[in-house]
Amino acid sequence: MKYFILAGEASGDLHGANLVAALKRQQPQAEVYGWGGEKMQASGAILLKHYKELAFMGFWEVVMNLRAIAKNLQTCKNQIRELQPHCVVLIDYPGFNLRIAKFAHGLGVPVYYYISPKVWAWKSGRIEQIRQFVRQLYVIFPFEVAFYHQHNLAVTYVGNPLNDAIAQHKTNANFAQEHNLNPHKKTIAMLPGSRLQEINKILPTMLRACAMLGVENHNFVVAHAPNIPTQVYEAVYKTEGFSPIFTTNTYQLLENSQAAMVTSGTATLEAALFGVPQVVCYKANKISIAIGRLLVKIKYMSLVNLIAQKSVVAELLQEDCSPEKLTAEMLKIMENEATKSQIQADYAQIKADLGNENTSEKTANEIIKDLGIFFVK
Repeated sequence: MKYFILAGEASGDLHGANLVAALKRQQPQAEVYGWGGEKMQASGAILLKHYKELAFMGFWEVVMNLRAIAKNLQTCKNQIRELQPHCVVLIDYPGFNLRIAKFAHGLGVPVYYYISPKVWAWKSGRIEQIRQFVRQLYVIFPFEVAFYHQHNLAVTYVGNPLNDAIAQHKTNANFAQEHNLNPHKKTIAMLPGSRLQEINKILPTMLRACAMLGVENHNFVVAHAPNIPTQVYEAVYKTEGFSPIFTTNTYQLLENSQAAMVTSGTATLEAALFGVPQVVCYKANKISIAIGRLLVKIKYMSLVNLIAQKSVVAELLQEDCSPEKLTAEMLKIMENEATKSQIQADYAQIKADLGNENTSEKTANEIIKDLGIFFVK
């Protein structure tokens, strides 16, 4: 079998890598081509384009990069036409991937969507595109099943892939020593995102909150995204006048942290699964936010609160994402025992709701099984 897997972001690369590995275990001779990153490549995929060339955040940023996006779309279509894969597997990244779904479907190639578009939050018009061009959805949040069933779409809950990623995580007993963490101080993780725009918008606020919390009283550690040059972070540190400790291993950092400042995205759920109390931050271009507020129809932004369907962790968005408010919320989760206990209880319920299925293996098995049905027909 020949697979074409398309992941447009760092989280997609992680989950795509585990899917590639699962496909290879079940079909050792399978050829897997992909758009993703180092993790997919290390798992055995032939990497055709890196996601760092694709990740544009926000409405305005997308508009400003339309030419690059159009070029990438054409490149991807040409590769699919040339390779003639037995299927295309899309991972999140809907603005780009749904266009590829239409193209692949037009060629008669079955399209599978793993980690589906968040149409339950916004752009519900995409449901019709999914209906027309996607053969099967493999979703990672339990509440998505009922939503898609309401729209009569073929959907399977395969568990959450972060369970797989965390299960593979290897504890580094020397992490604290290697990073010169003072054992008598609390370690606070800062996860400013994996996109350039996020880092430039949100990291300065996090660093200013560090100053208010007292740089001499805590171990402040920033998770550097592997796709972002170190110089980007150093430029922010220089401007803010504070150079914290840094690491490229987010999971080891979370394992050694007592609290975290986290940019909204997959990292919020990762922090929850590691049991780290957190405050969620988000800032974007003002035009992007203004449009988003008109279109988005969900009560919460972070995955933690969306899954729990209640406010488990504080969300500081746009104007509220200030150093003063971030500092105040961090003090709550670090010093208020009742708050800490409630967060841990809510985290436990989220873990139970997600289940502990071997998501990558199940998804690979479902795709292989359905391909058999498709080609028999």
